[in-house]
Amino acid sequence: MRKLAVVVAVLVCLGTLAGVTAGNAGPTQRFLTVTNDDGELARVPLDGGTFAVSYRNSIYQTLAEERYEVQPDGSYRLVQIAADQLAVLEEYYGVPVAPTAAGPSDRRNYVVPPNPERPVVFDTLSIAATDLGQRTLHVPGEPPLELWPLVGNANPFVVLDIKETQ
Repeated sequence: MRKLAVVVAVLVCLGTLAGVTAGNAGPTQRFLTVTNDDGELARVPLDGGTFAVSYRNSIYQTLAEERYEVQPDGSYRLVQIAADQLAVLEEYYGVPVAPTAAGPSDRRNYVVPPNPERPVVFDTLSIAATDLGQRTLHVPGEPPLELWPLVGNANPFVVLDIKETQ
């Protein structure tokens, strides 16, 4: 009976130690992953909680950008649309408010918030990463990541997803 009590005490101590170790695994780090049918193609740290995807608009042949903010639950919400040409924002996106000039350090010339009546929130986002669209991932503090070279001549669709690690 004494041996059983010692074994139980040791198991309890080990379980407590494992819980303490797991609890001290460090802060959670979020990453934006780019995947397709072949698996993970890229992983970019999301230290600031924001990112953008720029692309060449097929109608206007000019660059546009969708900017996202990561939500506490790991989803991400469209918070701003930017473009080099006003027509992309006014006609293609059909935003209800007038775009404004972007700041001097902005990659694009004009910005506008998305339509507040139609919030856009994603858990994952599937996009075509073709050389025609030139989709590029922009994460503050990281170099731009061109998505179309990641897929080559394979299936051009990639999925953007947020993952957490300890």
